[in-house]
Amino acid sequence: MPGHTMTTPHERPVAPSRAARDLGLRRSDLDLAVHLGLIRTVPDGGGGGGRRVSRSELDRVRSAEGFPDALLARVEVVGTAEAARLLDVPAGRFTRLARLGLVVPTKWYLNRYRAVVWLYLAEELSRFAADEENIPLFKARRMPEGPRALLDAGVDLRPRNWRGRHRGFLLRQCDGPWERAGAFAAFLDPVEIAEAVPDPYERSHLNRFRPGPPVAGAPGSPSARITERIMTADDADEVALLRTELTTLVQEAREARPAPRPTPRRAPAPPRPLAPPPGGPKAPRGLLGRLRRRPAAATAP
Repeated sequence: MPGHTMTTPHERPVAPSRAARDLGLRRSDLDLAVHLGLIRTVPDGGGGGGRRVSRSELDRVRSAEGFPDALLARVEVVGTAEAARLLDVPAGRFTRLARLGLVVPTKWYLNRYRAVVWLYLAEELSRFAADEENIPLFKARRMPEGPRALLDAGVDLRPRNWRGRHRGFLLRQCDGPWERAGAFAAFLDPVEIAEAVPDPYERSHLNRFRPGPPVAGAPGSPSARITERIMTADDADEVALLRTELTTLVQEAREARPAPRPTPRRAPAPPRPLAPPPGGPKAPRGLLGRLRRRPAAATAP
């Protein structure tokens, strides 16, 4: 048809699992590359709500210099022990640096003991170790007094820093204001969302675009509770930032595409009276009709 472009099977975007096979990557490596913005995705045109990778993007990634080793180096992640070796510090010192927010985790998972295991990009750690300004943090026998006081007070910025990084990933996948609003709502508890978005129809529509956590667990299970705690902002400054952005984005979304609302019910119309039959009312039939048609008896004088 004129004005329409036919899409051949070779040109259609492919699912992430197929993209990983075509690129010779593990699925986890491809997912992290997408997370970091190294591989771009497009919405699933079939209405499934997922994401796909275009053929042109696969060609771009394959043609990049040093592929696949250069890409794999950028998505390499390490745990605390390996991270400490990269920085040439004891594991306890590295954990304190991470709690202070000096290094930012990129992933996490729960081990079999339901302990949170944080993972870090090896490339970022190498850059951190190469910065001469950080040498005192590695070589000093004791942490400086200021950071030490924060640690003694229980500061742990790993969850907040991970939420910031994960929010950036979610926003890169967004295609409209409702999706962007959902990306901010993903890190607020329902009470905060209800206060920021008081309209129940807008709130219900927003929940359609609110992403779930990357690590799932059975509802109510210890794993689910730990996941919810990591996903949900608990610092007053972070909550205020998220609420402000959420309010602004819902206003933009409302103007661009209002949330659907139920159609008001119309009162049923009263029944129309039946019209009399043509030619006037018909005489009743049967015995009653014959009695009515008999002439009235004469009255005696």
